[in-house]
Amino acid sequence: MKKVTGVITWIFIILLSIITVFPFIYMVLGGLMSYAETTSIPPTIIPHHLHFENYVQVFHQAPFLKYFWNTLLTSSIDTVCVLITSLFAAFALTSLDFKGKKAIKLLMISLLMVPSEAIIFTNYNTIAKWGLLNTYVGLFLPFTTSVFYIYYLNSYFQGIPRSIYQAAKISGASNWQYVWKILVPMSKPALTTVGLLSFIAGWNSFLWPLLVTNNDNMRLLNNGLANFASDGGAQTQLQLAAATLTVIPILIIYFIFRKQIIQGVTRDGLKG
Repeated sequence: MKKVTGVITWIFIILLSIITVFPFIYMVLGGLMSYAETTSIPPTIIPHHLHFENYVQVFHQAPFLKYFWNTLLTSSIDTVCVLITSLFAAFALTSLDFKGKKAIKLLMISLLMVPSEAIIFTNYNTIAKWGLLNTYVGLFLPFTTSVFYIYYLNSYFQGIPRSIYQAAKISGASNWQYVWKILVPMSKPALTTVGLLSFIAGWNSFLWPLLVTNNDNMRLLNNGLANFASDGGAQTQLQLAAATLTVIPILIIYFIFRKQIIQGVTRDGLKG
């Protein structure tokens, strides 16, 4: 019975893996197909000839390097700001004693229940009134802090013995010195996870850049995919090629830092 259960489990895992990986594989292969192959019925899975010129045409038909630079810049700024604000906010909630601390934590938990789509138009009106439409500041300003990452780091910091903070204070260290010399080195896995997830979220953003930019030079990568569509229809082979170029940097970053991500989630960093 155990063998049968094991076989069924493996079959189920393999099926789920195929379902999960297939869209990515088809995206890569579709970027190497001709237009006729990407629109054929039944769909073509394996290209008859590899059309590498699709990737060259992507850069000729749209300012793809500009999209790449815009996305890299805004995602990097978002990541740095989120790391700084989340680090100090989580430290204050974990180590410092002040009035209203429990109320702030309760408010943070309640804010986690609010979907980002519910406040996106409020943010848009604010950015518009400040005259920040079609600017880099308008693209990254609403995402310079995150309640979720503050709460995540707060939970992580609670696993660090408070006696370490007390010993640092007795030794004459300031809060600033404790954060940079003790807390940050001990929390590298969690901080790496926050940084990577924040960068990926910024890299994959679509709705907000679409709202606050109408200038093609300020578009991000995911918005730039619309340039490969016209009134006559979408150039699906170019869209798939551009989508592949968009995903590759994120995959490279993930494979480089995957161990840190796992450590940050499982808190193995505290066992070292």
